[in-house]
Amino acid sequence: MSDKMKNLIVRTITGVLFVAAIVTCFLRPEAMILLFALVTGLTIWEFTGIVNDMEGVTTNRLITTVAGVYLFFSIAGYCSGIVPSAVFIPYLLTIVYLFIAELYTKAPNPINNWAYTMLAQMYIALPFSTINVLAFRATGDGVVYNYLLPLSVFIFLWTNDTGAYLSGSLFGKHKLFPRVSPGKSWEGSIGGGLLVLAMAAAVGFYETSALHNGATEVALSIPQWMGLGLVVVFFGTWGDLVESLFKRTIGIKDSGNILPGHGGMLDRFDSSLMAFPAAVVYLYTLTIF
Repeated sequence: MSDKMKNLIVRTITGVLFVAAIVTCFLRPEAMILLFALVTGLTIWEFTGIVNDMEGVTTNRLITTVAGVYLFFSIAGYCSGIVPSAVFIPYLLTIVYLFIAELYTKAPNPINNWAYTMLAQMYIALPFSTINVLAFRATGDGVVYNYLLPLSVFIFLWTNDTGAYLSGSLFGKHKLFPRVSPGKSWEGSIGGGLLVLAMAAAVGFYETSALHNGATEVALSIPQWMGLGLVVVFFGTWGDLVESLFKRTIGIKDSGNILPGHGGMLDRFDSSLMAFPAAVVYLYTLTIF
């Protein structure tokens, strides 16, 4: 068996397990929270490891990672109505500590340490935490958990990737952003977007049917679902490009090797880091929350 075929098999197995883990975790709120808390921690640990290899950068990997995971759990607890807003106080104190600690480390460039430490929180921890905002919604009868909104973001991202790959392979001629990602084309992006619109309409039809049966409380119309799909396409593509720029600037091909055949955590979740916050903003403009 050739190395190319072996790599394809490894990529396929990893991809199937990855999708299965994401989909099944949303069936139970506890599973969703635990899985994405783990994903948050692994991604921050990977990110801080990458930047610590740069000259003049020494972030506190352990405390930065623990702080990001704590933020995720705090927002999950607050959105689900389990804990009060005071749960964020330890996180704020930790952030203050990470600033003050640089007074005593005698680092040659503490600004770099501050910048990359805070970037880990803003670029990774906070966007992942917004999954909870999509999953939990306060109603007159209490807090309701609904898997469809956060899961649909992943479905749209996967659909966009598939459509962009197929369209780009068949029709791609005009580069989308050659300076950062030479492989992406306008034709691929348009094809991915059109496929997402079709998928969003299908999700909207499913959600409308489920609403009539009392099985969901999202209550988005089909055009609103299609609007959400477009938001995910645009910001997911930007998220991919942002991570590509990050890797190109540092000079690495993959962010890690934790997922055989698929690179690191940032490689797998780069699109969602922009798509989830954008989805929250979009839904707030619709007064869904």
